[in-house]
Formats: sequence, structure tokens, C-alpha cells
Amino acid sequence: MAKLKIKQIRSKIGSTVRQKRTLQALGFKKLNSVVEVEATPQILGMINKVKHLISIEDI
Repeated sequence: MAKLKIKQIRSKIGSTVRQKRTLQALGFKKLNSVVEVEATPQILGMINKVKHLISIEDI
């Protein structure tokens, strides 16, 4: 599986509860934190829901 490096670049303040829980499920705890995840279909769907709050780069 391919790995992705994702970084939270915008605050979750003002987001819906569902988006906040998605960020938490992806492993984000603070703003500007970086998480490495596998590129599974489930993770890609979660990334798609909060793509306006994060930046994505391939490893």
C-alpha cells in the first residue's frame, strides 16, 4: 500500500461535529501536526471529507 503524509493546516473550529471526529479518527491532535497513513479506500474517503482542512503529499 502507498503511504500518504497529511498535515492539518486549518483549524477545526467552526467545523461540523462529523468533521471534527473525522480529524480525530485520522490521528490529528493539534494544528500543524503531521500524520502518515496508508492509502486505503476508507482513509481516502475520510481525507476527501476534510480536504479543505488538510494538505496531502505522497511519500
